[in-house]
Amino acid sequence: MNKKMGIVWNLRLRMAEQGMFQTTELMPLLAERGIDLSREQVYRLVTHPPQRLSMDTLAALCDILGCTPNDLVEVRVTNTQVRKTAADGRGGRGGTGAGTPQHHPPGCTASTPTFAGTPTP
Repeated sequence: MNKKMGIVWNLRLRMAEQGMFQTTELMPLLAERGIDLSREQVYRLVTHPPQRLSMDTLAALCDILGCTPNDLVEVRVTNTQVRKTAADGRGGRGGTGAGTPQHHPPGCTASTPTFAGTPTP
């Protein structure tokens, strides 16, 4: 079982709580705090969880919205099962099929199942 970390980005929600519904409303407020971002950058910041975010930008957003970083970012853990495949040498489905029993169709004269990649006697 592997842990996968994910985040929920709540910037749009926090903006709506402050009555801001347009991404362009954020631009002058950020600029007042020394954060100069293009219209496209602000749009992406609001609509998509950022992979990287400067501490200055995070501090400015918290100041503008009267919130804390925890109000903007929720960290979530999702447990994921890693599927093992024969191709990576760990068994399971996939790969070449070597060692997989091949059952014969009705009417076939073979009395026992053979294995893929194993010659029949």
